[in-house]
Amino acid sequence: MIGLFDSGHGGLTVCRELVERFPQVEFVYLGDHANAPYGNRPSEDIVALTREGVERLYGQGCRLVLLACNTATAIACRTLQQQWLPDAGYEGHNILGVVAPMVEAATQTPWAVTAPQYPQKYNTDTIAVFGTQRTIDSGVYREEIRKRCPKVTVIEQDCPELAGAIEAARREDELDEMVSAYVATLLERTQGMAPETVILGCTHYPLIEHLFVRHLPPSTRILSQPKVVADSLEDYLARHTRYVAPPRAGTRPSLLTTGDPRGVERSLEIFWPEPQRFEPVG
Repeated sequence: MIGLFDSGHGGLTVCRELVERFPQVEFVYLGDHANAPYGNRPSEDIVALTREGVERLYGQGCRLVLLACNTATAIACRTLQQQWLPDAGYEGHNILGVVAPMVEAATQTPWAVTAPQYPQKYNTDTIAVFGTQRTIDSGVYREEIRKRCPKVTVIEQDCPELAGAIEAARREDELDEMVSAYVATLLERTQGMAPETVILGCTHYPLIEHLFVRHLPPSTRILSQPKVVADSLEDYLARHTRYVAPPRAGTRPSLLTTGDPRGVERSLEIFWPEPQRFEPVG
């Protein structure tokens, strides 16, 4: 089993893609709805809550957990990987995040390569990142991209109200107006020059990717997390076969929540239109 952890609903966009890509794999999704949102919490709280979520998924039998949340990944992933997991007694377990696949795709450089290599060290592209306020403030995308491509210009645009508006199922014309404004602000900072690549750095944004396509220049390549993360996980599992269990027929994802399952389901449709059932986590 492979676990996915998110503070709420956003990671379901990644979960759906993984379920379609790997129908033989059993996925367990845990949304920490009782403590959402994470964006206004201190970093130490985010690390602690993310650790608790990972431990719960390990308790469900998952040996590999993907943090399907940009905030949890940006704030907690490295700390849990490097400082907690080695001494936590979970031998043979691992934690991945959603930032590394996006940085790899944007820089065309493997995550393990943390120093500039030819030809990427001569790359002078502009890479733009749209994300929540907390993800942008963390600087994780800017830092990791520049490690690999020091001559790249990284322009980050926080979209503080967009994820909430998506989750609230605001009308498309309202969402379109918001995306148009955020894109216009970013293009002002690039003096109207089209960025070569745009990272949609929030798991809510794939639901309105078509609006970003509408307002960004046609030449811009847009990287959206579900497909990029699925491609990365496919490569990871090919290299780490110990996390791949024997295929099981008719496998369906298990959806867990720290909140009220029925309350969670009432706001689920935009993320997973087919009927799904959440269960309380033990």
